[in-house]
Amino acid sequence: MKKLFLFSVIFIFTFDVQAQDFALKMLEESPRHHEWVNISSGDRSIRAFVAFPEVSSNAQAVVVIHENRGLTDWVRSMADKLAAEGFLAIAPDLLSDFDENISSTRDFQDADEARNGIYKLDPDQVTSDLHAVVAYISAVPGADGRVSVTGFCWGGSQSFRFATNNPAIRMAMVFYGTGPSELEEIQKINVPVYGFYGENDQRVNATIEKTSEMMNKAGKKYDYVIYPGAGHAYMRAGDDPDGNEDSKAATRASIQRMVELLNK
Repeated sequence: MKKLFLFSVIFIFTFDVQAQDFALKMLEESPRHHEWVNISSGDRSIRAFVAFPEVSSNAQAVVVIHENRGLTDWVRSMADKLAAEGFLAIAPDLLSDFDENISSTRDFQDADEARNGIYKLDPDQVTSDLHAVVAYISAVPGADGRVSVTGFCWGGSQSFRFATNNPAIRMAMVFYGTGPSELEEIQKINVPVYGFYGENDQRVNATIEKTSEMMNKAGKKYDYVIYPGAGHAYMRAGDDPDGNEDSKAATRASIQRMVELLNK
């Protein structure tokens, strides 16, 4: 039984590493400048990955909030992809300083353990950390002071929630994440929210109508697109060379939409 357990752990870990190989290759082949930075958030230190665009003038910034797996190579590759489009992108590791033994996502045994850790985070701590990241990236040399947020899955929900907590951001771009459940929270939003959803993701999509109704009632801007044939986490699936064609088409369309929204 013990041998079987060890085999299962090794298999899960190996599978997750292999699943990130394509993303790591994208990062290694990127011509853009990347940096790891540490950002103070109260008595915490937030580790974050920054991807710089190759542009001749100051650029607006995008905070990229990771999935419930933590800060993976794929999330970092998304930051680099935004940098390729001319934006200054930062992807914070919200599992930073998790406890005395774990200082970042990479210290968890595997993706399942990182996922368990994500759901133990204090929501107010996440908000404080994101405030610190926004303050940091808006002041980086080469930044023009404008900051938007985007996120995927758990990070999508966090980007929607952060819009209720920070009126200074330009917009929130929510990828297959749920919105706040209470009108009182919705009423705090002062920025446009844009949703990106896959057709085959009813767990999330079943919440869209109620979110839309509350946003309309509160007089808030909420525009969303549901991409045909795509499922949950379609952005990651679409970047995978072995991913299905619907996910790849949805990923291309989503990047184009993000760029258009940010360039408005």
